[in-house]
Amino acid sequence: MIPKMTPVIFDLDGTLIDSVPDLMAALNQVFEAEGQAPFDLATVTSFIGKGVANLVRRGMETRGLDMADHPRLVAAMEAAYEADPTSRTRIYPGVTEALETLAQAGHPLGICTNKPEKAARIVLDQMGLTPFFAAIVGGGRVALKPDPAPLQLCIAELGADTAIYVGDSEVDADTAVAAGLPFLLYTEGYRKSPAEALPQTARFSDFSELPWLVAEQA
Repeated sequence: MIPKMTPVIFDLDGTLIDSVPDLMAALNQVFEAEGQAPFDLATVTSFIGKGVANLVRRGMETRGLDMADHPRLVAAMEAAYEADPTSRTRIYPGVTEALETLAQAGHPLGICTNKPEKAARIVLDQMGLTPFFAAIVGGGRVALKPDPAPLQLCIAELGADTAIYVGDSEVDADTAVAAGLPFLLYTEGYRKSPAEALPQTARFSDFSELPWLVAEQA
């Protein structure tokens, strides 16, 4: 029996869900409307991690587009993605079972993502994950990760003063460090560096391991 402990807060993209195919579809819709060739999956994956504005900026820089159009293309990207955010997205294996185990043990659960909060909530609703989470903090309310502000806000909305953070990337690791929290690294997401190079409390490749890693932090 896993004891009730501190809240567990999760990143979303690359941690709980593989969402790049839908992000790629939305980005390519916007860029093709600008007369640009589509991006491939590996390229879009390399752009992920610091929010939709950065995603679009990276695409524009790659194609040499005028950054004066950035606000317009960000708005177009957000609209395209919100219109169809989950057709190609999948929940990583074992996620639902791990969330159920943690929730049944009494751990409050939260989401802290750089995805715009409206889009994050749509995705969580459509994937059937919303009921697990007592707090959802996405991009648009405070500074983006790796600033610790969104993680701290999520902890506050859970009525706590600490948490365990679970993520997949350099941005997530840096956020946990900035917030002074334990960090559990999911190794099958979108990180760009070797897993051992990221600051971490522990790492895992299979979500069946997560409840026991959480228990070790109790």
